[in-house]
Amino acid sequence: MNTVSGKTPPFDSFIEEMKWRGFFQQCTDEDGLKKLLAEESTTGYIGFDPTADSLHVGSLLPIMGLVHLQKHGHKPIAIVGGATAMVGDPSGRTELRNMMTLETIDKNLQGIKGQLSRFISFGTGASDGMMLNNADWLKDYGYLDFLRDVGKFFSVNQMLTRDSVKSRMETGLSFIEFNYMILQAYDFMVLNRDHGCRLQMGGNDQWGNICSGIDLCRRFNQSEVYGLTFPLLATASGAKMGKSADGAVWLDVDRTSPYDFFQYWVNVDDRDVSRFMRLYTLMQPAEIEELEKLQGADIREAKKVLAREVTTLVHGADEAAAAEKAAAALFSGGGDESSVPSSERSGDDFAGPGLALLDALVDTGLMKSKGEARRMIRQKAVRVAGEVVTDETLMLTSAHIEDGRIALQVGKKRHHHILVR
Repeated sequence: MNTVSGKTPPFDSFIEEMKWRGFFQQCTDEDGLKKLLAEESTTGYIGFDPTADSLHVGSLLPIMGLVHLQKHGHKPIAIVGGATAMVGDPSGRTELRNMMTLETIDKNLQGIKGQLSRFISFGTGASDGMMLNNADWLKDYGYLDFLRDVGKFFSVNQMLTRDSVKSRMETGLSFIEFNYMILQAYDFMVLNRDHGCRLQMGGNDQWGNICSGIDLCRRFNQSEVYGLTFPLLATASGAKMGKSADGAVWLDVDRTSPYDFFQYWVNVDDRDVSRFMRLYTLMQPAEIEELEKLQGADIREAKKVLAREVTTLVHGADEAAAAEKAAAALFSGGGDESSVPSSERSGDDFAGPGLALLDALVDTGLMKSKGEARRMIRQKAVRVAGEVVTDETLMLTSAHIEDGRIALQVGKKRHHHILVR
């Protein structure tokens, strides 16, 4: 059952909301798309490659794009690329993707379908979404027939100008990847022909592929369609969105626990909080703008709200509440103190220059040596009061004391509270 649709949109139009929230990067014909969206319920789609049996945080941006489309009364289609996954999208890549077996692709499809169902209402109503697999119209299409019917509409010279192809020319682009653009364009044509789809959305690295699909719809179906792209996101520190010190942050509960998922959002860079609240939550603009006023240490309250909202969207309200409670127990003294190893120190130790974090990690038994502590800090595996530490010379002072303690963490499972007396 869908958990996120049905809220009244606070904006007059889908485009207005996309711009305010930071989704809007490029549009093939903004005025034409605005007119279409205002006059009728419009069908739009985004594709998802089943490269794993779970989507990850990097997939949340396009998912939220479909959520907002449906929220404004339009019909979303999620394409799970069972056929194109056998080829591999070269967009944003510097090397050939690994080829997957049909059995692996099918297993991945099932996992992704379940996750998308948490965000999109699927059904038979006017604005109910659809989930389709492009293998249904591609896997049995004969190669010679495809070349004759579709290939004739594509210019190699034009294809070579597309960014997804140009970026790979120096490192090498296989013929099978070169065909990906044609296959994706054919998807748009089929959706336009069979389901009245007039809009394709995706990351900005898909711009060339989307434009190719628009050209094919015009030539094949004599239909005017549109494209809209989202910005390619990285964190303020330059890290790839959805990556943590422990690897990818998955939407699947067995790959990334709700607690670790919650902690990912609590620990985002201060500079990312405002942007992420707009992109990854359904919070009202007034709520977000109020939290955007917070400065300094108070930004942590905004981070908690962000973590709670995104975890609720992905895992449900109960799991979000449990994750927040567990975090409070470990970092803010909100739980059973006896559940976390602890030691006591005088408040005088944290006056003046304070206590070296390296010394504290060794003294508490979290680390065997200062050398080991330095290595863990370099790997971004050490947290103080829930915040990732990158400074090996950090001094613990009274500013790190929350509710009479300093919460230390190494990795996912090692915790220690320094109780300040």
